Amino acid sequence: MTDTNPTKKQKMTETPANPRIIALFDVDGTLTIPRGEVTPDMMAFMKELSKKITVGIVGGSDLPKQEEQLGEGIAKVFPYNFSQNGLVAYKDGELQEVQTISKFLGEDNIKRIVNWTLKYLADIDIPVKRGTFIEFRSGMMNISPIGRNCSREERNDYEKIDLERNIRKNMVEAMKKEFADLNLTYSIGGQISFDVFPTGWDKTYCLKFLKEEDFDEIHFFGDKTFEGGNDYEIFTSERTIGHTVTSPDDTREQCTKLFMS
Repeated sequence: MTDTNPTKKQKMTETPANPRIIALFDVDGTLTIPRGEVTPDMMAFMKELSKKITVGIVGGSDLPKQEEQLGEGIAKVFPYNFSQNGLVAYKDGELQEVQTISKFLGEDNIKRIVNWTLKYLADIDIPVKRGTFIEFRSGMMNISPIGRNCSREERNDYEKIDLERNIRKNMVEAMKKEFADLNLTYSIGGQISFDVFPTGWDKTYCLKFLKEEDFDEIHFFGDKTFEGGNDYEIFTSERTIGHTVTSPDDTREQCTKLFMS
């Protein structure tokens, strides 16, 4: 069967003018609106940027979801691509590593987390509940009180309720007590969910693939850079220069001033 997808047929972006400067980009809220698709203008800008500096993508979602947002074959577009915070890592279009949470924690502990979570969510009273309350990814568990199958309107409505009642924050605090023995990290990101993963498996995990001798500067751009947000650890890492953005347009504006003026 012939593959006619144009994104897959693209060549890797050319060697940049300043290859020793790398900028890593979060996806949701940074390159796209939450769970939205990248605009053609934004992708064109990123490709122009990659002519100036080395570009990498680092997202919490798995690669299929990243492709839904950034285009099929995105792992082969920029020199570095990290899905699930780098637990699935690509360099120059070649797979470098895959790590899994089930191997690391063991199936008994996975069941503990799933069973407790379902019981806790059953007692949360919110106007709407849909489906996919726990999404098991190879490197983390993503937990959503409303369920990831909600519509965009339901997603926006839930976010307002969550901000008022701290639903996700309170659930995270309860899980920290319940699973203190597992040394887990909890990271609130996007509008409706939070991630659970072994400590050290946040976005700083991807930095292990960036050798210190290869780069003079490592910049990171993300929107959830506050403490508890899923960009916080890499934003505050000693190895990175962190930049907080509010939207794809803000990302573009900041990068233009920093790298293209």
